[in-house]
Amino acid sequence: MDKQELVTQLVGQLRDQVRGAGRSAVECAAEAKNGASAKDKTTDSRVAIEYASMARAQKQRAERVFTELRAVEGFSPPALNQRSRVDVGAVVEIEDEESGEGRTFFLAPAGAGMTLLGPGGDGHLSVVTPSSPIGRAVRGRLVGDIIDVTVKGDVREWQIVYIE
Repeated sequence: MDKQELVTQLVGQLRDQVRGAGRSAVECAAEAKNGASAKDKTTDSRVAIEYASMARAQKQRAERVFTELRAVEGFSPPALNQRSRVDVGAVVEIEDEESGEGRTFFLAPAGAGMTLLGPGGDGHLSVVTPSSPIGRAVRGRLVGDIIDVTVKGDVREWQIVYIE
């Protein structure tokens, strides 16, 4: 699997988020300043305050995602195999012990919750980070290891069945 292609997809999604949050911040700031007539602003200053607050929040979101983008842009995932320990840059497949349900994810330095396409559009991989519950549970583990992860209040038992 070309893990650098996964990084490229992740960079693209993060760039889109930075642009979207930046646009939203500018639009909210403009609406706070110019959106209401002078008469409306005097009778209902809450609207301007709310738009200004949204503008600040969107600016902070853009800055946070920009930091994540920088972390991913210079990232080069290491080559791993079935005998390797899970580390940042690994593609990992886990399987639920009870249901047999599988899940594949990419352990990346940032971009938690994003979805990437597998090679040739084959399947989807979820992005998890080392600080996430799944990331913490699998990091340093080997194929065959069983991990316990709490998902929505339920403890799930998963086995690591594949590492790349």
